[in-house]
Amino acid sequence: MAPVRSSPIGALRQAIDNTFGGIDAMKQAFVRTGMAHFGAGWLWLLTDHAGDLDLQSTQDAVSALSFEGKTPLLVCDLWEHAYYLDHQNDRARFLEGWFDAASNWPFAASQFSAATSDGEAWRYPANAGESAFEPHRELEKT
Repeated sequence: MAPVRSSPIGALRQAIDNTFGGIDAMKQAFVRTGMAHFGAGWLWLLTDHAGDLDLQSTQDAVSALSFEGKTPLLVCDLWEHAYYLDHQNDRARFLEGWFDAASNWPFAASQFSAATSDGEAWRYPANAGESAFEPHRELEKT
């Protein structure tokens, strides 16, 4: 999630246009995918090395971080605790608001660039020897 509103730019924006037909169409697909998800879980925007984008939901604690050949760009919490107090049972309104206000497009663009080049996308834990419960070193610098 991002602290300020932003929009996708550059190569990521082009990939969104190519895959979904534009940001508005992607938002509709995002909400539709989130609404089709039963119960608790996560909604992911993923890419592969070729730059192909995909929206996928995962059930409960299943994480797309472990998907072979896929790099997560964005993730939205579909667990009821994420939206119930503010939106009651209106998951669609939550998803629309999250997409508009909380999508971290600068992070997504960085992930996309790393995934489609020989760069290294951010993964958690960041290093193979790092504990999953140890804070990421980059976050400690902020």
